[in-house]
Order: sequence, then C-alpha cells, then structure tokens
Amino acid sequence: MPYRSRMHAFMHGARTLMPLTAGVVPFGLITGVMAVDMGMSPGTTIAMTLIFYAGSAQMAALQLLHDDVVPVAIVFTALIINLRMMMYSAAIAPSMHHWPRRWTWPLSYMLSDQSYALCCLKLSSGELGKFARHFYAGTAATMWLAWQLSVVAGVYLGASIPDSWSLTFAVPLSFLALLVPGIRGAPTLAAAAVGGLIAVLAVNLPYNLGLITASIGGIVAGMLVESARKNTSRRTPAGDVEREAK
Repeated sequence: MPYRSRMHAFMHGARTLMPLTAGVVPFGLITGVMAVDMGMSPGTTIAMTLIFYAGSAQMAALQLLHDDVVPVAIVFTALIINLRMMMYSAAIAPSMHHWPRRWTWPLSYMLSDQSYALCCLKLSSGELGKFARHFYAGTAATMWLAWQLSVVAGVYLGASIPDSWSLTFAVPLSFLALLVPGIRGAPTLAAAAVGGLIAVLAVNLPYNLGLITASIGGIVAGMLVESARKNTSRRTPAGDVEREAK
C-alpha cells in the first residue's frame, strides 16, 4: 500500500504485527515467572531480557543457570538456539544493506521471528517503497515492546496467574499464524512439511538441535523442489523457445 509519510508506514507496521503479540505475551509471562521462581531478582531478570531479547534462548539459559552449568555451555547453547537469526539476517540483508547504520544496528537487535515473517517478502519485492525501513521499524518496535512488558508483568504479577490459563498453548498458535500465509507454492509447502516433520521427530535432541536440524532440512527441501521445478520448466516447449532466443 502507498504510504503518505514515515509515521504512516511505522504505524501500519505496528498494527500489522499487533495480533501476533497474543502468542508472545504468554511466553514472556512464563519467562518472568520462571526467572523469579529460580531466585533471580526483578532487576537482573529485566536486564537479562533487555540484553538477550530472545525468548527461547533466555528460557534455556535460565534453566542452565538453575542447574549450575558452566558459563561457556550456557553461551554455546544460546548461540545454537539462535542460529536461525543468522538465516533471517542473510535473507533480508540485500534489502537493508543500503540503509544507514543508525537504522540497521537497532533494527538488527530487534529482529524477531514475527517481524521477519511479516517483512521478508515485502522487503524483497520492494512493495514497501521508500518507507520500507519505517514499516519494518514499526513491526520490530511493537514486538520488542510486547516482549519486554510481558516479561516485566511475569516478574511482578506471575504469582497471581492461575495455572488453569495454560499460557503455553498460545505460543505455537502464533507461529502457525505466521507460517500459513507464507506458503505460496510447492517449494514453501515442501519446506514447511519437511521442516515440521523433522521438528517432531527430533524434538528430544539436546540443546534444541531439533529446531536447527528442522530448519536446515526445510531449507534443503525447498531448494530441491525449486530446482526441480526450474529444470522441468526448461524442458517444456516454452523453455526450448527461451533457450533458442538466447
């Protein structure tokens, strides 16, 4: 959609991402509750949340800290869990490389699964125009704020949250809401199916390696289907005409 101003693009990005915070808030509440239950002070928990800004890695680190695991192992585990962010960065880097550093540095820090899913295709297609950075900033800032506030709420209000709410149920639902719109053809369908199957089969791997294995498997499956589709198109009469024209 055409944007009238920077603020228009920013606010549209914020509104677009807002429904996805429903799955993040329970996750943040659980993280805050877990940290306090493990004896961590509210100030330390909030500082950790600001530095990490990575829910799954933060929860894993909290558990390892509770088990008195050596710091090197904790750092390594957090890096392994967040390897997917490297894939996200590589995917959107071509669209962001010309942005000023005053934009790329803070927006890189605020990269999240939800912001990436909403912005990746829009950035690569160029449909956001000259206000692309402002739309992305709207999504990133909204998700960052939702996460920080939900952890703070978990720290101070966690004891009053009843177990019957089953907060963890909302987390996978939010990721399903991100996944379905992104399936736009055979390659993405293959990537989603293979990645999901591997994730289920490898769920018990240590250090959350099942997630990384599933990500790599999904990417390979999508690339193979895309390559097969291109090879098939080259064998069609239209492909023969294209080769003769070259």
